[in-house]
Amino acid sequence: MPDGILLVDKPEGCTSADVVRAIKRRHRPSSVGHGGTLDPMATGLLPLCIDGGTRIAQFLGAESKAYAGRIRLGQATDTLDVTGQVLREAAVPDLSPEAIEAAAARFVGRTEQVPPMFSALKKGGKRLYELAREGVEVEREPRPIEVTRFSVAASGQPGELAFEVRCSKGTYVRVLVADLAEALGTVGALSELRRTEFGDYRISEAHILDDLLAREPGDLPVLAPREALRGAREIAVDERTAFGIAAGQKYALERLARPECSEALGAVIAPNGRLLAVLEPGQGAWRLRRVVMPEASDLYRP
Repeated sequence: MPDGILLVDKPEGCTSADVVRAIKRRHRPSSVGHGGTLDPMATGLLPLCIDGGTRIAQFLGAESKAYAGRIRLGQATDTLDVTGQVLREAAVPDLSPEAIEAAAARFVGRTEQVPPMFSALKKGGKRLYELAREGVEVEREPRPIEVTRFSVAASGQPGELAFEVRCSKGTYVRVLVADLAEALGTVGALSELRRTEFGDYRISEAHILDDLLAREPGDLPVLAPREALRGAREIAVDERTAFGIAAGQKYALERLARPECSEALGAVIAPNGRLLAVLEPGQGAWRLRRVVMPEASDLYRP
């Protein structure tokens, strides 16, 4: 079983955990984890970390994500999407393209957002959605978010808008579209959502889940850790330095060229061409964040 990152196009109607379980049953990797949970109604890009790929999960650049979707105006629900119970209805005013564009522009930039009750966050050791299903609402602290692009227009269907958004990690798109509907003088709920980007990954690279489940056990088109860690500066090292870094020895890091100000991560490439370790800059030098190949014998495997 190859180590790395598997990009899945999640279908509607299943959870992210369901996707993990399906891959486990068919391909039986030692370990699988997913990045960036998608709600059951949502589709699109879901990265899975397969076996050794779990060692780089925290470095996949998930700070930025992009989505495309639709908003149904005129009804507000408890879940903020069309799968929930309708709480309130309101008339939908005539909306010009200019009015829609101006309202959407108000949400671009850095701001704060209160997480919805129907979310996986915990309060007192219990998931918020569990409390919500019991009819309990608790106070939630606003969290900083950033929206870098929010393009909204009429979809061509009465009472419906289509949108594309790029936003920071931790942004709840359901809350964003509900707030937009209010800014337009009505109420609304998310009716469709598809994740199109996850950090440096694009939906065009993702594989249909049914196609993955039809492949022979163990035959998965994963991105190798070196390929998956996009955007990091690659630093090729000799055998001596590789062993020093694998052992966490400071002298080995001191032999490396200093990081540039714009660099967020360094990817140490062993003599065999594989990703050895992940570094981060700190005070003009590299600091070791994670050894990806902990076994010395791995340095000799192609």
